[in-house]
Amino acid sequence: MEARAIAKYVRMSPLKVGVVLDLIRGKAVKEAFAILQYTRRDAADIIYKVLKSAVANAENNNELDADNLIVAEAYAGPGPTLKRFRPMDHGKAFPIHKRTSHITIVVKERA
Repeated sequence: MEARAIAKYVRMSPLKVGVVLDLIRGKAVKEAFAILQYTRRDAADIIYKVLKSAVANAENNNELDADNLIVAEAYAGPGPTLKRFRPMDHGKAFPIHKRTSHITIVVKERA
């Protein structure tokens, strides 16, 4: 039995989010919350909320015990890229790609 939570269109690069997700993948939920609380990355705040939502989904929808949950899957896929241009000298333009992410966290009961 598993539960999941997804945050879409997060204004952060999937690479930056993936670094923090690698820290919590495979860990117990309580340990993952502790890691995220003391990680000094902007992505940690967003991932904390998504993990909290996944645990709430597991408790309320699937009637799982929060103490026995582990982070089974945690990944960030690319969302749409916002394309902007920075004006440069001599009438040129430099492209800026503002990336977005879709963050997915799946929690399962410990076997």
